[in-house]
Amino acid sequence: MAPALSAAHAHVDEWSGEDVAVNEVVRALCRLREESAHDTEGPDLRTSVMTHMAWVPPEWEEAAVDTLAGLGERHPSRGILLFPEPDADDGIDATVRVLAFPLREQRRHIAAEVVSLRLRGETTRAAASVVNPLLVPGLPVFLRWRGRPPFGEPEAEQLIDVCDRFIGDSREWPDTPQAYADLPFERTAFSDIAWRRTEPWRRQLAGLWPEIRELDALRVRGPVAEATLLAGWLRSRLERDVELEHEEADELEEVAVDGRPCPTPSERPGSSDLLSAELDEFARDRVYEAAAQHAAAAQHTAA
Repeated sequence: MAPALSAAHAHVDEWSGEDVAVNEVVRALCRLREESAHDTEGPDLRTSVMTHMAWVPPEWEEAAVDTLAGLGERHPSRGILLFPEPDADDGIDATVRVLAFPLREQRRHIAAEVVSLRLRGETTRAAASVVNPLLVPGLPVFLRWRGRPPFGEPEAEQLIDVCDRFIGDSREWPDTPQAYADLPFERTAFSDIAWRRTEPWRRQLAGLWPEIRELDALRVRGPVAEATLLAGWLRSRLERDVELEHEEADELEEVAVDGRPCPTPSERPGSSDLLSAELDEFARDRVYEAAAQHAAAAQHTAA
């Protein structure tokens, strides 16, 4: 499945094949790039600042495609979408697209590339060797992993070694907050979209300084990932224990400090906006790392 296209695309050039070799994909990508300057005065502008990979198991395909389509021209990078089918016969099916977004009042375009690879059978366990020839040389590699990353398994370990920043969403993990103890902070920079969702609430809580220094209990109605990260953040910043009272909800709806409700932020960023914000980050987030480690430690102590 290739990403949905918005009306803003000036043109699309496409190639696809079944049971292909990686060098066929590379050749198709090069050829489409050369042919993509439709109705322009001069060549299309290529403004890639990264390679953006996504690991998308079957149950996440629809959500991932919708999110990527929502990015539009905000990140005209080279996208590599990996759709694993470990139980299928060995092989690779591929679709290569060159997308062009019009520049206002100019007969030129900003061009981006999307490579969709369906990895079948044992190919799922050798993903790094498949994507390496497709990476843009000299530019950082971002990897968005949908669902729970299987840290320690070949497909995750190989791609961690390839990427400069690993983007997950611990709301999608069934074993949060215990899973935070497995995060490979020393191997790659790590982003957590659940942490990004807490940002407006963290600003509200920070605005309660200095009274919040005496905080004893934090009450959160929302997903367990966001709740435990907020509590872990406060424990790491205040350098002491903070009791968490958690009520499950689909979205982060309410935060209270010692029984006093915190003002509700007005921001409600969508999935594409959240991912876009992570694609603007390059350095390690030490504050997040401390929050996640405190969240995992608190769960271990409670157990």
